[in-house]
Amino acid sequence: MSLDEQFKQVADKVRNWKTKPSDDENLALYSLYKQATIGDVNIAQPSGLVESAKWKAWNGRKGISQDDAKKQYIENAEKLHSKYA
Repeated sequence: MSLDEQFKQVADKVRNWKTKPSDDENLALYSLYKQATIGDVNIAQPSGLVESAKWKAWNGRKGISQDDAKKQYIENAEKLHSKYA
């Protein structure tokens, strides 16, 4: 299975978890997902509290390649899977 296929499969599983991860865990997954699918942040920092936190988390991944972000996302999701699936 290719990295892209594995990433998509894991991301689909994460969306169907029964319990939502903590805010910090969720931001880590979100930021890796955005870095993996889009790359470096490409929007201005929003003003809303939640939106700003998400932007800051994503911006913190700046410079990580999309493939490395996919690998990190998969590793993080697998660590959290038994806790939230």
